[in-house]
Amino acid sequence: MMVNGNVGTGVAVAGAFSLVRFRSAPGTAKEICTLFLAMGAGLIAGMGYLCFAALFTVVMCAAFVLYSRLDFGEKKNSDAYKTFSITIPEDLDYSGIFDDIFAEYTVSHDLTRVKSTNMGSMFKLTYDVTLRDVTKEKEMIDKIRFRNGNLEITVFKQETTVTEL
Repeated sequence: MMVNGNVGTGVAVAGAFSLVRFRSAPGTAKEICTLFLAMGAGLIAGMGYLCFAALFTVVMCAAFVLYSRLDFGEKKNSDAYKTFSITIPEDLDYSGIFDDIFAEYTVSHDLTRVKSTNMGSMFKLTYDVTLRDVTKEKEMIDKIRFRNGNLEITVFKQETTVTEL
């Protein structure tokens, strides 16, 4: 409706949206959506439909406030989402070595990275896990320590956003 059948305006609008999306630093979904909606309101106002632009802005602001209040799209129980970095000696076969422990204490687990360290004499395994019971995290770490020979174990929250604007 805003381009109104004008091919030149349509190409210019498509180019502006692609520049914003693909030439800027990646951000969260909320930030990118805010940029697109601001461009949409600017396009509506630039085409001369000021009442539609004001109405569009008010409706979108109300939707953003509602979604922010409801924490829409946020992970519930975010304390249960952890990343484990476990160091093991090279003589241990890392495939499935901790599966029984993870099956007992986690809802899901995924080996995301294997890295050799210490001149190839050790492996560093990185797992993304979802804990069944957050209060039993130390008990699980103790069982892992017993199996990996008391080598280094690092536990931290999973990253949900890769980069910010």
